[in-house]
Amino acid sequence: MNKINYLTVTLLIGLMTSCQFQNNQFVEEELITISEAGNSTKPASWDFDPTVDNYDNNSLLDLRYLNEKVAGETGFIRLSPNRKDFVKGDGTSMRFWAVNSDVWKKGYQELKDNARFLAKRGVNMVRWHGQIIAKTDNNALKNIDEQARQQLWQYVAAMKKEGIYLTISPYYANAVKNQENWQIPRDSEKLSGLLFFDPELQKAYKNWLKELLIPVNPYTGIPLKDEAAIAIIQLQNEDSLLFWTFKNLKGRDLELLSNQYRDWLINKYGSLEEVIKEWKNVSIKGENIKAGKIKFYSIWHLTKEQNPNSGTGKRYADQIQFLTETMYNFNQEMKRFLREEIGAKQLINAGNWKTADPIKLNDAERYSYTATEVIGVNRYYNGGIHEGKYSDWAIVNGDKFTNRSVLLNPSSFPLNLKQVANYPMIIPESSWVPPLGYQSEAPFLVSIFQSLTGIDGFYWFAMKEPQWREPSSANGYRPSLGKWVINTPELLGNFPAAALMYRQGYIKQGEAIIKQNRTLKDLWNRQIPIISETRSFDPNRDQNYQDDNNQTTRKIHPLAFLVGSVEVTYGNNKKDKIVDLKQYIDEKNKIIRSVTGEITWNYGEGICFLNTAKAQGVTGFLNKLEEIKLKDITIKSNNHYATIMVVSMDNKPIKQSEKILLQVGTIARSTDWKKQASTWKDKKGNLQQGFEIINYGKAPWRLENNDIQITLNNPKLTKAIILDANGLPKQTVELNKNRSQTYLQFPTNAKYVILE
Repeated sequence: MNKINYLTVTLLIGLMTSCQFQNNQFVEEELITISEAGNSTKPASWDFDPTVDNYDNNSLLDLRYLNEKVAGETGFIRLSPNRKDFVKGDGTSMRFWAVNSDVWKKGYQELKDNARFLAKRGVNMVRWHGQIIAKTDNNALKNIDEQARQQLWQYVAAMKKEGIYLTISPYYANAVKNQENWQIPRDSEKLSGLLFFDPELQKAYKNWLKELLIPVNPYTGIPLKDEAAIAIIQLQNEDSLLFWTFKNLKGRDLELLSNQYRDWLINKYGSLEEVIKEWKNVSIKGENIKAGKIKFYSIWHLTKEQNPNSGTGKRYADQIQFLTETMYNFNQEMKRFLREEIGAKQLINAGNWKTADPIKLNDAERYSYTATEVIGVNRYYNGGIHEGKYSDWAIVNGDKFTNRSVLLNPSSFPLNLKQVANYPMIIPESSWVPPLGYQSEAPFLVSIFQSLTGIDGFYWFAMKEPQWREPSSANGYRPSLGKWVINTPELLGNFPAAALMYRQGYIKQGEAIIKQNRTLKDLWNRQIPIISETRSFDPNRDQNYQDDNNQTTRKIHPLAFLVGSVEVTYGNNKKDKIVDLKQYIDEKNKIIRSVTGEITWNYGEGICFLNTAKAQGVTGFLNKLEEIKLKDITIKSNNHYATIMVVSMDNKPIKQSEKILLQVGTIARSTDWKKQASTWKDKKGNLQQGFEIINYGKAPWRLENNDIQITLNNPKLTKAIILDANGLPKQTVELNKNRSQTYLQFPTNAKYVILE
């Protein structure tokens, strides 16, 4: 098949020339026919089986220097003057490249190793996804897990030493194992939702925070409340009164909330008689409003259309306002408690969850977070579907899955977020989740779109070993592959270049292209916003609760998030400000251009380009292109799918740089991995097309060979050094030169090359 010259992208105008691809095969209905190889022949590959990193001083790729000598050396992380971003204690800007590491469960020495390993690869923030509540039987509700505190103390000490900050998340309601002697929950099966309104649980929670934050950390000599290496305290993980789990509140627990609702209504309207009048005598079967017995509509009802002026519509609005204010008030009280009674100086994040309806309810959820300083949401990308007996945590033979690159599915990009104006935004959990094969795109895309939109932290989930993870059992004994893993060759292996260009600010942050204003009444009435996020998916809970209400707003193009930042302000009735998106979104050719002119995403063909002075690159399905010409580099690739980053290491433009990192990612699979095309009905009876796993494989990882030529408009470069996975020099590679250019054939079996 003859290739064609595809495009020239220049930094000056940041536009793609008009172009055509041969056989526009990457269309929706044909996606499942695309194999990782691009054809039926299994591609050549090489073993990725790195030795233990001993942090040899001869390593040529060590980003530890980007971090402070110790985290917090200039004071606590705080908000920038415009309150949108993070700054260090001395006021200088701070960008976080973050991971969720569970190595704290292993031991102090393993943590020290993990900290050095992460710092070397560009990480400067980790998250403690913990559980401080006591876990052994017959403990009082107020008691904490002292072992968990000990592990956190070690975690803080180890990471601080390597210049890595921490976000601590001490409570996860959905994962708590209830104990009978607590007498909470009273009649519900889980603690989900109770923390927002149950005074007994709140009393215990405050005691947990005291026991966690006030005692001196024996590994640092500093109480956690005074520890500047802790940047953010999350109040709780993945809980909301606006999510489907609301229906799990039962009996006396629900009655407690109902009584609070009754009192709230009386305070709002003056009497229950006025409530009945306002609601136009609309009642729910089995309630007695006059007697103060008031029921809640199910969350399902709140996702449905209803005239806001009807009695039912007014009831919906009151219920949403009450539930939202209940969460807001809890968040506000915990901020006061942490500041005034404990003396904690860290920034506070109220929550990171979603709602039953991203269009009608998400803004209410986010508003409840504004009682604290930082907004958060967990969002993953999984390539579509993964179904199997253990699919919430493991990959086994017989599993069915779809394998769609986000490059062809941009509406599901995890960073498509509506940010609350003047609040930092973090994504405390995310990843490109296997068995998805198209992972090398992820660090590249996260780096460039965090930069563009100003999202302040993306935390990769998760790392369970101090260093690299080989293909292995999800739980240590069941024959399987781990699912929630990132320390793999095409995720963590692609951190260095991505982290470097993000943290060094090589990619411009764009101005907000949409500034939306919403009154609180709009939120209570579930008015459709001009733009909203698409629904995210959590395999551990959404299968039980998800509704088919997949409507999206169409007042503004849903891919506007990829042009620049989208902001919303609550409690404001000013006119919205909207940039004309036609100059940035070409629907006919399926091309999106960033407002900065540095990023171009062709979602019809599945390719994204970066073009800045100090960092250039491309990710996607590249072998249909004759060549890719950016401002200072030209790439020719025979790889079906690849990610290529060219990043200055001396802070000079690429055309003048004397040290450049070339980084290549392809597709990684376990040895002997095998899949076959499959058609099946999912749990809802819908016909799906994708793949069945025949053999989940074994160690080591196998990476598709590189077949890539790179030309740089920089004649100063004289040497090309191939590095191993730990940054140590292996050998040199031949450089070809002329008066104005340097070019090389990238090694078939390497990820990193340093040009000097």
